[in-house]
Amino acid sequence: MATALSAKLAPADDEPAPQLGFPPVPAATPLTSIICFIVAAFLGAVGQFLYKSGAAAANSGWLSYLLNAKLAGGVACYIAVMVLFVAAFKQGGSLLVLYPIYASTFIWAALIAWRFEGATISPVNVLGMLVLIAGMFLLGWKS
Repeated sequence: MATALSAKLAPADDEPAPQLGFPPVPAATPLTSIICFIVAAFLGAVGQFLYKSGAAAANSGWLSYLLNAKLAGGVACYIAVMVLFVAAFKQGGSLLVLYPIYASTFIWAALIAWRFEGATISPVNVLGMLVLIAGMFLLGWKS
C-alpha cells in the first residue's frame, strides 16, 4: 500500500517536481505597472489637494459640495487612480512592489502643499521622505 501511494505522489521522470511554499514567487513587475502606480500616487496627492481646497471653498449646504469643481476634480483623480491600479495589476504587477510606490503619495502631497500653499518642508520632513523612499526600495527588493 505505501509503495502504491508513494508511486502516485512522486512526479514522473518527465514532469518537474512540485514547488513547495506559498505564495509562489511572482514574476518581475513590468515597468509599465510601476509607471501606472507612480502616476496614481501623484494623482492621489492632487485629489487630496483638490478635496482640501474644495472643502475650504464650500459653504455648509450640500449643494455647494455637489457643484464644487475642485471636489469634482478630486473625485475624478481618485477614479483615475483606481483605473491605473487595475491597469497595473492587469499587466502583472506585484503587490509587494507596487503598493510601496503608492506610499509616495505622501511625498507628492507635501510637494504640492509646498508649491501651492507655501507649506514649509523642514529637514525632518525631508528625512521622513527619504525613509519612505528607502522603505519603498526595500519592500520591492527581491532576496
